[in-house]
Amino acid sequence: MTSVPVRCPVCSRDHAYVAPAYPCPCGAPTAPPLLPGAPALQVTRRTWDEDWVTVRCTACDRRDQWPQPELCCPCGALLRIPVRPVDEPAPAPEAAPPPGPVAPAHIPLPRTAAHPRPSFRPRTIRTGHDAVSAAALYLTWLGYREVARPRVRTAGGIDLRATGLVAQVDATTRPVELRAVECLWLNALGASAAGVFFSLAGYGAQARARADGVGLPLFVMDLTGAPQPVNSPADELVSTGA
Repeated sequence: MTSVPVRCPVCSRDHAYVAPAYPCPCGAPTAPPLLPGAPALQVTRRTWDEDWVTVRCTACDRRDQWPQPELCCPCGALLRIPVRPVDEPAPAPEAAPPPGPVAPAHIPLPRTAAHPRPSFRPRTIRTGHDAVSAAALYLTWLGYREVARPRVRTAGGIDLRATGLVAQVDATTRPVELRAVECLWLNALGASAAGVFFSLAGYGAQARARADGVGLPLFVMDLTGAPQPVNSPADELVSTGA
């Protein structure tokens, strides 16, 4: 897959982005065609209708709904990557300019887990219930045991519990605010457990700073159901596992 340059409109950081490919029902790998040169847009509020794009399989010509490509910048901004409309012809190829330095979205820590994990298999998110299920799968993949939902969601917003862990999943359309991060951290302290936060719309600057200060891992999820770490504690968790 060819990457496209993406500049964050918030911090002006440059990234190289490749749209994830998923198998069409015919079996051919299919990815949304990115629109080179179009600026990325910051996602400040989510609407489910805008989170899906129509993609045509080049092998069988089938048209179907696919998750809108998104990228989480290290500054905390969640970016929507423009996609070429399905009926618009592809642009003629041009000579590629000499490649310049492009900063990756994250520089992950070396994996130090005792046993390397297999690749994570995400679950597509279409509802808030799906978001919690995707987070549970991811926590299990990280090595947490007995990941389950509480029978009654607590006032503090705990969505998942596991041995030595409490987790919250924010499936709303707004970035997570400071209060939510502090509540999860306090819940984790009270339960003598670790805390992990998942969000579909990213995190506010104060929430990010507080999470970094207390060592709370933050993840952002796109609609493919694949969580991405957005701070150093989350990078370390992915590297070492539970």
